[in-house]
Amino acid sequence: MKYPFFFLLTGLFLFGNIATAQNNEPWTSSQLMAPAFLAEKITSNQANDMLVLCVGPGALIKGSVNIGAAHEAGNIQKLKDYLKGVKKDTEVIIYCGCCPFDRCPNIRPAFTALKEMGFNNARLLDLPKNIKADWLDKNYPAAGNSDHN
Repeated sequence: MKYPFFFLLTGLFLFGNIATAQNNEPWTSSQLMAPAFLAEKITSNQANDMLVLCVGPGALIKGSVNIGAAHEAGNIQKLKDYLKGVKKDTEVIIYCGCCPFDRCPNIRPAFTALKEMGFNNARLLDLPKNIKADWLDKNYPAAGNSDHN
């Protein structure tokens, strides 16, 4: 009779740890921005009051600024230097897109830096697969793409 209780407790413990692990990201779900939303803002020229920063291998979104791969300490400093004079309530959207979120070495250090700097309107572009599948393949505005200039 004690074994079913043991399995129940073990299952609850494992489920609790999985649920907790999923909440260990530096961002909340409300801080994720849908690619379609940002694409519409860019296309309709309503992105002027936001900063879109690439913290990955290269800026591929129209109007975004290439900071460099944020897993490199020098690029975190570059991010901090770039944002020094920016108002803390500015909407700052970061993205990488080199790989799926769970393996990306760049988004966590960059988002953590935004939080530490006090940016209360920080967002992460929701690119769960990568920049190609979640942005470029959907023909969203890309840097250097004359169709969207």
